[in-house]
Amino acid sequence: MKMFKVLMLAGFVSLPFAVSASAADMDAGVDAGVPAAADPGMIGLYLRADLGWSFLQWDGGLDDNALVGSAGVGYKVNDNIRGDITFEKSGDYDVAAGSTLATTAVMGNVYFDWANDTMFTPYVGVGAGYGWVDGTGAIADDSGIALGLAAGVSVDLTANLAVDVGYRFRDVMIAGPDTQEHQVLAGFRFGF
Repeated sequence: MKMFKVLMLAGFVSLPFAVSASAADMDAGVDAGVPAAADPGMIGLYLRADLGWSFLQWDGGLDDNALVGSAGVGYKVNDNIRGDITFEKSGDYDVAAGSTLATTAVMGNVYFDWANDTMFTPYVGVGAGYGWVDGTGAIADDSGIALGLAAGVSVDLTANLAVDVGYRFRDVMIAGPDTQEHQVLAGFRFGF
């Protein structure tokens, strides 16, 4: 897992260099007399995939951190509003001696994008869905309503491809202590 954390950090550190290289390519096209794209960002159906690290805050045992991944399909209505449905999985958190916990959720999310004249688009979002907690050892399986908040920035690499870096809070409300997760993710959105 330590190697994964190093790779994630390297990805975040190299992102500004990729963005500046992409911006330089766009400027070169404009200087050469190539017409700019009619639509700078994707509108319509998109697929997304994210990978990151999750930090569990749980009153039922020890706090821990683990890998998190999600995939989904969405629709961008206009320059400011988009929504998606995601399948999210995180864990295995070590929460007690001989006991682990993992979470899974299916979420419906709505985002507000602050559209501007740059390739960087900050956003905020809210989500709701259903989540499952899978326990081993002394931790029982459970399920309940899942709620989420998100904030981040997307970077348009092309008219159909954006890199997304952000923070997500997710709470799966179960009969026992809620599983609250703070997640840092990076991923791609590919529009059609």
